[in-house]
Amino acid sequence: MPAFVTLDSLSFRAPDGRALLDNLTLAFGAERTGLVGRNGVGKTTLLRLILGELAPLAGTVTVRGRLGVLRQALQPPPGATVAELMGLADALRRLARIEAGSGTEADFADADWGLEARLAEALAGVGLAGLDPDRPAATLSGGQVTRAALAGLVAAGPDLLVLDEPTNNLDAEARALVGEVLGRWKGGALVVSHDRGLLRRMDRIVELTGLGARVYGGGYDLYAERKAAEAAAAERALDQAERAVERVARETQAVAERKARRDAGGRRYARSGSAPRILLGGLKRRAQESAGRGEALAERLRGEAAEDLAAAKARVEPVRALAFELPSSGLPAGRNVLAMDEVAFGYPGGPRRLDAVSLQITGPERVAVTGPNGAGKTTLIRLAAGELEPTEGRVRRNAPSAFLDQQTALLRPQETLVEAFRRLNPQAGDNAARAALARFLFRNVAADRRVAELSGGERLRAALACVLMADQPPQLLILDEPTNHLDLDSVAAVEAALAGYDGALLVVSHDPDFLAAVGIGRELSLS
Repeated sequence: MPAFVTLDSLSFRAPDGRALLDNLTLAFGAERTGLVGRNGVGKTTLLRLILGELAPLAGTVTVRGRLGVLRQALQPPPGATVAELMGLADALRRLARIEAGSGTEADFADADWGLEARLAEALAGVGLAGLDPDRPAATLSGGQVTRAALAGLVAAGPDLLVLDEPTNNLDAEARALVGEVLGRWKGGALVVSHDRGLLRRMDRIVELTGLGARVYGGGYDLYAERKAAEAAAAERALDQAERAVERVARETQAVAERKARRDAGGRRYARSGSAPRILLGGLKRRAQESAGRGEALAERLRGEAAEDLAAAKARVEPVRALAFELPSSGLPAGRNVLAMDEVAFGYPGGPRRLDAVSLQITGPERVAVTGPNGAGKTTLIRLAAGELEPTEGRVRRNAPSAFLDQQTALLRPQETLVEAFRRLNPQAGDNAARAALARFLFRNVAADRRVAELSGGERLRAALACVLMADQPPQLLILDEPTNHLDLDSVAAVEAALAGYDGALLVVSHDPDFLAAVGIGRELSLS
């Protein structure tokens, strides 16, 4: 079957001149492809090139099928209905006119007779069975908007679904439904995602890196396994190449030293006057010829070793990882860190967000707050952090804590990272602040970047540096959806940082892989 989208020798540069894509050749057909890579590597740019929203610097994009697009930041237009959100308003109105007896000849010619049945099935598949297409889209939650738009695409039946982070901001149940939709989908799909559960349903993974694109058959787990093996092999090859360069340098130096000793002995012999002049001339010629051959051989060996080293370096992407010990929080194992007793909360004049919730955290426990969107998870952790006070019940906070919300509001947009660290840790000097930030990969001039310039993953990493690298880190760390909008490398960095934290953890997350990686011991499920 021919590909629905073909990229041939595609190149594109960012406005600052940085090469995002270079001579990229790929094809997308009737398979489900997960597109992964660090934020800023060019994933969204690639989608926009495919959709014709950007023009390549070089190469071509060929589209042979119908594309159905689900964008990451999906906002229904003011006054739009659900049918308009799904892109099916005209087709549904056409069927309505025919059913009412006012259909035109054109309506009958263009009617999609199976649309209503397919739409009903698609809506049920995303957990929105019976959703009225005439309902105002503004009355839907963010997660419902995403699921309704996906149902519209499935009902329309394009050749290739193009989905940009379709599970962002969805709760665990909705994420599972999206995964099931893709599992049943018979056409092609190109899915940008960092959701490891969703990526496990892919037929292949395409990873964009600074070295280009690599294609891995199978889903996420096979990709992760092969990528780790490739990275280890590349690092071994680089180490061997570096050792070879050193060995060639030692050997050529040793040869040069032996030659120098022989030459010195020859000069002493010549000065002794005991050798015939004709013999000395022959010895000199042979020495010169031998020296030339030796230098040529040494130069060739050095050149070959340097080429091997350059090739080995080209196979290793310069990605740095977090791996270090954090300062201890000093939390005793038996301390009651947080106690919430029969807590309820509601804003004046509004419904209750929480009702009779109790929670105890003792010592370095790690607790996840789970449940569907709207169940009150964020309200609960804001109560735990002291940002809200309960309308009923009692909250006792018995240990120093830090709260990192989805916007990392403890960082101020216009301050540099060094300024942020010193504001939050007044006892730290400039050198101490830079050393702490460097351990979270903000080295040298990166520590002078302003918060407003950082990506979502960088902001969270910076906030963790400011909190966890304090002389006395908090004994309770509270996190609200920390992996939303992070790429896989950033998620791994956050997991590595939290793995080294010895305090208590209270976290809201819909990502089961993340919860397992940070060692969650129990869950508080809200409904």
